[in-house]
Amino acid sequence: MPDPTLPDASRDIQALIDLMARLPGLGPRSARRAVLALLKKRAGLMAPLAQAMAQVALTARDCRICGNIGTDDICPICADPRRATGEICVVQDVADLWAMERGGVFRGRYHVLGGTLSALDAIGPDELRIPHLVARVQDQGITEVILALNATVDGQTTAHYIADALAPGQVQISTLAQGVPIGGELDYLDDGTIGAALRARRKL
Repeated sequence: MPDPTLPDASRDIQALIDLMARLPGLGPRSARRAVLALLKKRAGLMAPLAQAMAQVALTARDCRICGNIGTDDICPICADPRRATGEICVVQDVADLWAMERGGVFRGRYHVLGGTLSALDAIGPDELRIPHLVARVQDQGITEVILALNATVDGQTTAHYIADALAPGQVQISTLAQGVPIGGELDYLDDGTIGAALRARRKL
């Protein structure tokens, strides 16, 4: 919280530091360094950054089909007819979708859950996009669902729940294979590891 004893200008800067410190990977020290770097380049970096953030705040929205983040109601991946392969890759968050896309290996479509099941945090299927996934599989003639969830306890619990929910249908269910360490998160893996794990996926 900004120090009320500071001058107005200093309070503004401290408020910016406090906001930056909330970002993943940035603590108070890293936030201070980032803000100082921005302040040193106010015209060339800080002002354009502020404008870009304001614009994205107005235009960003979730894709109504897969949950990806873009600037249209339907993201470019879902809108691309070449991606209609009958395969859906299920990921936990948008960061995981972007990690999969970096490698350029998967050419189907995605489904972003928005998290994982967690009894501790009271997150059940209805808090995620699992019912929407089941409806997509039933309505869109999906032939394979690839569960690319993090190799954590909650991620694997979610994968098995989805597999059970889709069991009555004829869809093939697979999961990423070697290369994904136990406890690993997709967003932190290199592109080669993700590609190898996708190509060597196995039935669940």
